[in-house]
Amino acid sequence: MADAARAARLADRIKVIVAQALERRIKDPRVGFVTVTDARVTNDLQHATVYYTVYGDETQRQETARALESAKGILRSEVGKNITARLTPTLTFVTDEIPADAARLESLLRTAREKDAQVAEQAQGAQYAAGEDAYRTSDADDEAPESRSQD
Repeated sequence: MADAARAARLADRIKVIVAQALERRIKDPRVGFVTVTDARVTNDLQHATVYYTVYGDETQRQETARALESAKGILRSEVGKNITARLTPTLTFVTDEIPADAARLESLLRTAREKDAQVAEQAQGAQYAAGEDAYRTSDADDEAPESRSQD
């Protein structure tokens, strides 16, 4: 079993190799604007998961996924030629959901900023309902601090 640092280095190398191979070797027109975002390799160096994003609509994403599946053998042979591992890891392609999640988080943050602005606008001329300290009583003000500590 290899160590995690070696697996991380191999994953980085696989990411670069796959991205270059997609750019230079794969001539499938279904492969559109693909960006390889990440790669992860298991600690035994047997399996690699390559994460990618596709610029375009849902049909382009599906076509690119099919093209990557059909080009998996060529990409794996490119990885095997360019790494120094005894065995070439199997490749699995997974669509990276980070851009969609980032867009969703951005819209949530925008909504929260708008609501904060509304609350700040409403609080502009607001006053306390029962004074600044609603729990302060006149009896507590009259009582001396030393008499409280003796009880």
